[in-house]
Amino acid sequence: MSNKSAVLTAWHSFKRLPFGNWLFTKVVCFKAPYFGSMKPTVLDLRDGHCSAMVKNRRSVHNHIGTIHAIAQCNLAELCAGVMVDATVPYKTHRWIPKGMTVQYLAKVDTDVTAVAEIAMPRQWLDKEDLVVPVKLYNTRSELVFTADITMYVTKKK
Repeated sequence: MSNKSAVLTAWHSFKRLPFGNWLFTKVVCFKAPYFGSMKPTVLDLRDGHCSAMVKNRRSVHNHIGTIHAIAQCNLAELCAGVMVDATVPYKTHRWIPKGMTVQYLAKVDTDVTAVAEIAMPRQWLDKEDLVVPVKLYNTRSELVFTADITMYVTKKK
């Protein structure tokens, strides 16, 4: 096998099963339990790309009945983290979120889909701050939120 990550290998295995996206997302939320509170679904995953969604339901609402700002941040971080985990060569490198800059562009009153994407192919340095742009869209395809999430990527010791 090539330098394909364990995450991508798992994703491709789960995709072949009934309820593959749901089952893969459950495994991700088991590994990082905090994300399970918003009940996300990973929709697509490949080198340099991940998309995920959260349904518009009361458990993720704020006081005005729209998707809470922090739920949007959580979805963005989940999407960026899964993408980075699937893209960074896991045998030689590791990563951790270092910071996030966000912009709330509109109230989110529908289901929301996040897309994290970086340019590929790329060469991994021994140490770098990888900025992952994430965009969230409502069901009307309107951009409602953006985030730049800085991931600190280092070579394993």
